[in-house]
Amino acid sequence: MTKKRILMITGDYAEDYEIMVPFQALQMIGHVVHVVSPDREEGEQIITAIHDFENDDTYTEKRGHNFTLNETFDNIDVTDYDALILPGGRAPEYLRLKDEVIDMVRHFSDENKPIAAMCHGLQILISADVIGGKKCTGFPSLEDDIGNAGGKWIDIDRDDAIVDENLVTAQAWSGQPEWLAKFLEVLGTKIEV
Repeated sequence: MTKKRILMITGDYAEDYEIMVPFQALQMIGHVVHVVSPDREEGEQIITAIHDFENDDTYTEKRGHNFTLNETFDNIDVTDYDALILPGGRAPEYLRLKDEVIDMVRHFSDENKPIAAMCHGLQILISADVIGGKKCTGFPSLEDDIGNAGGKWIDIDRDDAIVDENLVTAQAWSGQPEWLAKFLEVLGTKIEV
């Protein structure tokens, strides 16, 4: 297997599972995953959030873990990375307003490198204007936003994921097994069991 270098851009109150699960799983199989947040340095921490579906009109939110960043945002050279991950939660609401983040996302899109986004992570792709013509999904409340950005909303089961060329998307953390499996396929990672 060829070791890949993967960049994850996130921040405070991103969904805990959408950071921790891919971070640990991708390292377990030998990939390098650097997790960064604007205006933060390696060793600093972000606060995550745990969102759950408890039969309310929307998801609930509880404080998650402190996650230690393992690279400094300002040191990132996107040309050194093979793929990008954008977790959901509330972090994308403000990350999408940062020009440096948008520029990074556009690099991955322009170079047709694999991009995996989940839940509200699609907000960053919408702001970067990189989903035009692509089939994708995200948290259901983003259906109109995805359509308005020129993407083609696909309504899939919460436990599923969808691929369109280099883009892998899912609606929520419950879709991570499929999302990660499809992301690994797009990365060209083969796991033999």
